Amino acid sequence: MAKFTFNLPDIGEGIAEAEIVAWHVSIGDMVEEDQQIADMMTDKATVEMESPVAGKIIEVAGEVGDTIAIGSMLVTIEVEGEIPDDVAEENAAAADAEPAPAPAPAPAPKDDEVEERIEVENPDASDADDAHEADPESAPKQPVEKSAPAAAETKVLASPAVRKRAKDLGIDLAQVKPAEDGRIRHGDLDQFLAYSGGYSPATGPRSDETVKVIGMRRRIAQNMSASKRNIPHFTYVDEVDVTDLEAMRAQLNENRGDRPKLTILPLLITAICQSIPEFPMINATYDDEEGVVTRHGSVNMGMAAQTDAGLMVPVIKDAQSQNLWQLAREIGRLAEAARTGKAKSDEMQGGTLTVTSLGPLGGIATTPVINRPEVAIIGPNKIVERPMFVKGADGVERVEKRLLMNISISCDHRVVDGWDAASFIQALKRRLEAPATILAN
Repeated sequence: MAKFTFNLPDIGEGIAEAEIVAWHVSIGDMVEEDQQIADMMTDKATVEMESPVAGKIIEVAGEVGDTIAIGSMLVTIEVEGEIPDDVAEENAAAADAEPAPAPAPAPAPKDDEVEERIEVENPDASDADDAHEADPESAPKQPVEKSAPAAAETKVLASPAVRKRAKDLGIDLAQVKPAEDGRIRHGDLDQFLAYSGGYSPATGPRSDETVKVIGMRRRIAQNMSASKRNIPHFTYVDEVDVTDLEAMRAQLNENRGDRPKLTILPLLITAICQSIPEFPMINATYDDEEGVVTRHGSVNMGMAAQTDAGLMVPVIKDAQSQNLWQLAREIGRLAEAARTGKAKSDEMQGGTLTVTSLGPLGGIATTPVINRPEVAIIGPNKIVERPMFVKGADGVERVEKRLLMNISISCDHRVVDGWDAASFIQALKRRLEAPATILAN
């Protein structure tokens, strides 16, 4: 038997370390050559690591959420027979490689080092104090020095029927004050419900839960914190009448043939790309360390996509050069790649402007967070029907049912002025409200 130490190879240019986001093996497992053993996440993509040899796992580098350096041990495998020379050489080269230095972290408040926890609130908070305040006469007089816990320890007198009803209603009998002789009756429950607003929890109390923030969720937390900490955001929102746009989209879909179905997103991206030449500062990135703004000639449109692993932003490269159907096909392809974790590293970087949409859940207005180092992010909101005054061909205004959608834009105020952001959205609005201009350009 020989021991083979599989070192984490160089999995991307400029990558110094990677985070363990999933183990597919554990100590004692037998693995085959090329069997998937772990998922490692860098700041660019998630990479599946496969075993170069067959054997038995006898050591692993750490737990999910741990970060290990390029070239360090990932797993140790007990192997029968000799280790192939090419595998040994490649593994040794990985161990000897000097990883690129990690970028200096952005300044952060001291409490950023405290472990993040997500806790589930206990929904069964007592309303007893409010009940006492509402009816002070119903609360038995007690000496000031006695505490609430002491009262809770007192034996509660109630019939089995009353106890069952209280349990079904989610009422803690220790919080109910009896009207007489210390025994709780149905009338006391009725009074308690009346003073507590008639509310009773649907379920009993749940225990707190601690969830370790790892992988994509940790990356999102870090990126959003850095963005809000370093970028002075402002958000502008305007209302757009998309009645004619939706009618045109329906007509295009009726005659699409084997082409992908159009959502509003390809139309919006096309209108954005047509508006950018008038407002080049919107399609830009800002290097705040060097103090340099780069106005990009191509629109590499980031597309925020919700996945099981968290929010990911694949990039549509050269969006300005693609027609509606090409954009629809690329949007579908990238969204599927993001959802299944198969998006390539170069498909997740290089964005110059981002669009984020919650679709039907879009709400009235959003204040999206900028995807640093970009300087703007655009958020279409949900489409709703509303009555509007519309001027007819005869010049007379009439009330009509119209489809309206709010568009939000958040900008980096160090680079984009409020006037420019508002003017850009106005130009975008003119195109969306006269959709023939989108096809004419």
